[in-house]
Amino acid sequence: MFFDRPESGELAVLVHLDISHGQAPEDPREFEELVLSAGGDPVALIAGQRAAPHAKYFVGTGKLQELKALVAEHDAELVIFNHTLSPSQERNLEKALECRVLDRTGLILDIFAQRARTFEGKLQVELAQLRHMSTRLVRGWTHLERQKGGIGLRGPGETQLETDRRLLRGRISSIERRLKKVRTQRDQGRRSRQRAAIPTVSLVGYTNAGKSTLFNRVTGAEVYVQDQLFATLDPTMRRVELPDVGAAIVADTVGFISHLPHKLVQAFRATLEEASNSSLLLHVVDAAADERLRNIDQVDLVLGEIDAAELPQLRVYNKIDLLNMEPRIDRDDDGRPQAVWVSAQTGEGLELLEQAIAERLGTEMVSGRLLLPPDLGRVRAMLYQQHAVAAETHRDDGASELDVRLPHSDLMRILSAGKLAPEQLHWLSHGESGRVAC
Repeated sequence: MFFDRPESGELAVLVHLDISHGQAPEDPREFEELVLSAGGDPVALIAGQRAAPHAKYFVGTGKLQELKALVAEHDAELVIFNHTLSPSQERNLEKALECRVLDRTGLILDIFAQRARTFEGKLQVELAQLRHMSTRLVRGWTHLERQKGGIGLRGPGETQLETDRRLLRGRISSIERRLKKVRTQRDQGRRSRQRAAIPTVSLVGYTNAGKSTLFNRVTGAEVYVQDQLFATLDPTMRRVELPDVGAAIVADTVGFISHLPHKLVQAFRATLEEASNSSLLLHVVDAAADERLRNIDQVDLVLGEIDAAELPQLRVYNKIDLLNMEPRIDRDDDGRPQAVWVSAQTGEGLELLEQAIAERLGTEMVSGRLLLPPDLGRVRAMLYQQHAVAAETHRDDGASELDVRLPHSDLMRILSAGKLAPEQLHWLSHGESGRVAC
């Protein structure tokens, strides 16, 4: 933005109003956690209720005077609104309060700017910031309405404000071109996985629901985990071996939040597209949160924005250790898993989660005892590569008897590579095979 970030936490006065829309009032605790996550130091909170925002200041004149008194009393450097302010409202408030004013969108953008680590993540944050900034250029400078002066610069040229807007548009276009390349690369990787019939399982959910802790448990990765909002910003993907499924890609994504700025949804579309093209969504829910149902609704809203609402979804209720519950699988009338209750922190219920994922991915498994003559050594090697061989014995004639179990799609791919037809395989016995309910 136009202001340097201070080295220490800024003293901030918070403003949270309930605007009457026939809905239950929101809890301001999440707002305070956002401010703390950004590195702010909340010194006071002003709460209230209005039928509609004030056109000039968002708050009424009485609340404005109360705000001015609190800013002076605590020597606050910043006033943060838990709402979206128009550019004119920000300007009017800054002029009246004589300090910086930030709205919810700007606050979340600031957190994202601090957490971005990868090149792509930084580009996405910058794009969202520039789009947000483009309507607020005038508030950062006092001279932008003047034309350039000096020798060789006189005449009907553009004003400084127009120049800055043009440069801003140029930078936005440059970032969009780079992100388009990233999207193309993601599409290529996604198509190669689809050709190899490797399913993708994406973790989605409200921020701080425990997605990264669960991701680390399932994949053995060491993704950054912290008890704070938006601890994970950059997407992470790992290949894992799941029972009765084989190879799968598990993706950890950025957490959602209520009133997620639309600019962020647009900027992070390249990242969120990974979720929208998944074989299965694991909707991780903080089972111990008081706002559990509201958080679920907010995640469903964002999934609708990225065209992922219709994808197969398995709900994962996390943090059952805080509720002293036993892990379990909830099923619908057809016996299909709908929800799994686990604790990513302690590892309770993870075997049930893997079982539910295998059932929901609907993999058709082939198992039995297979006789392979010596000339089919390549097929034997590929079966081992797929971790499909449970046991093996050798005959005197050089043939091998293998106890195998693998997805039907993997077997067809192996036969295709060996230029064999399914009827050319000699099965000594068949185990149970069939399509799992999906």
